[in-house]
Amino acid sequence: MEPLTEHRLVSGPVVYGFLRLIRVPRARQNALAASPAEYCRTHGLRLSGLFTDREATGAASAAFNGLLDALALPDVYGVVVPAMSHLGPKAVVVERGRRIESAGARLSLVRRPHPTTATAPRSGPVNPRAHFGTTRVVDATSLS
Repeated sequence: MEPLTEHRLVSGPVVYGFLRLIRVPRARQNALAASPAEYCRTHGLRLSGLFTDREATGAASAAFNGLLDALALPDVYGVVVPAMSHLGPKAVVVERGRRIESAGARLSLVRRPHPTTATAPRSGPVNPRAHFGTTRVVDATSLS
């Protein structure tokens, strides 16, 4: 925190994290919990809390309802999630994103979605005969 004036300290915008951790190993849970914190550190945001959904339910989630309650607090900037899939099952992701937006909060993704092949820009013609990612194995005894 840097002092803006001699009278008041100003910190980064307040955000909350949201994770969906269903059948996830402990090491993965720790890594996922660290990703919003690191994102906030590098972007000058203040992570004030992390809501974790551990149930495979549909739209009704105590963790998500708690997040919406937190977004109603004054001076909350937004929500940080590792990826869109952390908002819930595919059937409810759009609705939850809309609810976050209607609360006046910004949704930030740690990992941006990959563009589909139809929307990915191409730098030149595609060579159908190219075999990217293939590896030739050579026996070390045949080289001597």
